[in-house]
Amino acid sequence: MIKISLICESAYLRPDSYRDCEFAYLHICESANQPICESAKIIYICRMKWIRFILFPFGLLYAMITEIRNCLFDKGLLKSYVAPVPVIAVGNLSVGGTGKSPQTEYLIRLLSEKYRVAVLSRGYKRKSKGFVLANENTNMEEIGDEPFQFHTKFKHIHVAVDADRTNGMKQLLQTVNPEVILLDDAYQHRKVKATAYILLTAYGDLYCDDYILPVGNLRESVRGAKRAKIVIVTKCPENISLEEKQIISKKLKLKSHQQLFFTTIGYDEFVYNADQKIALKDISPADIFALAGIANPALFYAHLNASEQMTFPDHHHFSSKDLEKIMDKSQGKLILTTEKDYMRLSDKLPQNRLYYLPIQTRFLENKSSFDQTIFSIFKSGVNS
Repeated sequence: MIKISLICESAYLRPDSYRDCEFAYLHICESANQPICESAKIIYICRMKWIRFILFPFGLLYAMITEIRNCLFDKGLLKSYVAPVPVIAVGNLSVGGTGKSPQTEYLIRLLSEKYRVAVLSRGYKRKSKGFVLANENTNMEEIGDEPFQFHTKFKHIHVAVDADRTNGMKQLLQTVNPEVILLDDAYQHRKVKATAYILLTAYGDLYCDDYILPVGNLRESVRGAKRAKIVIVTKCPENISLEEKQIISKKLKLKSHQQLFFTTIGYDEFVYNADQKIALKDISPADIFALAGIANPALFYAHLNASEQMTFPDHHHFSSKDLEKIMDKSQGKLILTTEKDYMRLSDKLPQNRLYYLPIQTRFLENKSSFDQTIFSIFKSGVNS
């Protein structure tokens, strides 16, 4: 049995949230080639929670720093760059997965029919520096997995990365002259001012039920939610009741200028690779090896109902050892992964066995109202 001290001291994976603790433990066991012990797993998760609790004073300090920073920006004492074109920022208050990528893709599909669209991301874990505008020769390591996914799927838009969003926006305006810029995961990037902010919060993990880092998972206080024009509760069950939606609405305590929407994850009926597609219904769960390196893979695994699965940290760079382990444990089965993970694995695993399952954001209701709100941004003016 793997020792608790080994688990707690391991630097291979440091979970960002309570919900990641179990995945962290499982991954550490797999990395050490040790059997899973349920009692050790419980102790590990409890220890992670206690560590968060002990760090409470640091949480207060972090909260104070972010509050002062936000106040300085709100009062104009710290300046924000305002682009001459509409800018829509998609983000969240918490760390972890709330569905930013599928929501950004929804906006791309909606807006690119009428406008020249550019997407600007940070390019998390990319190997390049500074501003990079994707072209036909760009690879995943240059811009990161999520931007590369946008670039691969939407050839008619421009995708760029820059940790300095102000510089990135100015570079885009000079080079491709977009009519609208989508900022991916930029809710806390106050050095630029978006025309509209879309705030995402996951069903079952609402920001109003959370605490600021390191005690909880919030990047800033819940008061930061007031900047949002639109709040979307993502990953809802399709049969969510009107009563539950009303309860969530009351808990979020939205302002009069804010609109609330509920979305769910829509899974494709097919899985794909570079050469072909297969209907998911034609694949037996016993023949599926599910693989994910995303923040919250539980819904992905549940949809596949796979006989076996393997989890890696979000944005994980797969090593040769990882690939050997995947090939060994998959034992000739079809390896089904997320679209984001496919971007990192497509040139590393056999194409005849590796497939990805696309997802899309699907509004449970009021889709047309959301679309109209987005288009109204162009009529109301950049600085409104």
